[in-house]
Amino acid sequence: MKGKTPSESHTIMNELVLPNDTNTMNNLMGGRLLHWMDIAAAISAQKHCNRIVVTVSVDNVSFKHSIKLGDVITIEAKVSRSFKTSVEVRLDVWAQNIPSGTRIKSNEAYYTFVALDENGKTIAVPELIPDTLEETILFEGALRRRQLRLILAGKMDPRDATELKALFFGS
Repeated sequence: MKGKTPSESHTIMNELVLPNDTNTMNNLMGGRLLHWMDIAAAISAQKHCNRIVVTVSVDNVSFKHSIKLGDVITIEAKVSRSFKTSVEVRLDVWAQNIPSGTRIKSNEAYYTFVALDENGKTIAVPELIPDTLEETILFEGALRRRQLRLILAGKMDPRDATELKALFFGS
């Protein structure tokens, strides 16, 4: 199976924040944004895997700035690392107020997906080959993020998290 670069999974999705997307403060509802982010991340993961993917986890969603009615949202997603049957996707969310010309980074997150075959069984995914320094940094950090996810899900004993232990206690 041929490896792929993060740029091959790069996905940009735009949405206009309409009244039905907002709460009583005229801010975008967090759940609506998470829904849009899940779609963008799934498209990115599918581009990398050339398979149907399903969401396994959502972590580290940071809400830095509120998004207002009428803003245009740009969600950028790309695979930051692949594992045996799963991929981690990094997302950045930008809010743009077109009349004022302002654009701010509103959110960032990591979503994890597994690839499925025609029978709904997990299947191996292509290796990810980082191209840039930023992609390499995200790639290297993904193993620590994965170990943390597995610990929090009760699927890994913290004593087995070698990457996390090295981060806190050295090699």
